Amino acid sequence: MEAQPQTQKSHILQNSVVVFSKNYLPLARVNIKRAIVLLVTGQAESLEFGSTKLWEVRSPSFVLQVPEHIRLTFGNPERHWKVPPVNRREVLKRDGHTCQYCGSTKRLTLDHVIPRSKGGQHTWNNVVTACERCNSTKSDRLPHEAGMVLKTKPKAPIHPAVAFAEQFWNAQRLTENE
Repeated sequence: MEAQPQTQKSHILQNSVVVFSKNYLPLARVNIKRAIVLLVTGQAESLEFGSTKLWEVRSPSFVLQVPEHIRLTFGNPERHWKVPPVNRREVLKRDGHTCQYCGSTKRLTLDHVIPRSKGGQHTWNNVVTACERCNSTKSDRLPHEAGMVLKTKPKAPIHPAVAFAEQFWNAQRLTENE
């Protein structure tokens, strides 16, 4: 085997590995050092999908093939996750710090799609980010009464592992189609 230059060897440690749960749900992306610890301690095993990359990591007494994907071998790592409370910070994060009526990112407030005075609740399905101008224009009316349309339908945030899994599988589909 051909010797690799030192710079190429150090770049191996900058790679990341996708970690799957025992039930094959993609959980996270970890650095290769963390993946090595999980593999060496028996907390994870190699997974091989179609064209999986393998990185060879050497110590004076040990050579380890680190794959691009690993699967945890212990327990149930899916921690209990609660939907976060409906508050300004969480709603802004969900809506990408963007007004859901006009797309502005300036002077943002929260708006109840169905106003509280008309029975609207302070829930994930009824609260959106709105700029001061749109919130004032809509006032105490329903969006259609004010001639306004929401860019996206409000909904509760999803579990971070599910969001990561969706991103992961969408990225996999894109690379397969190239």
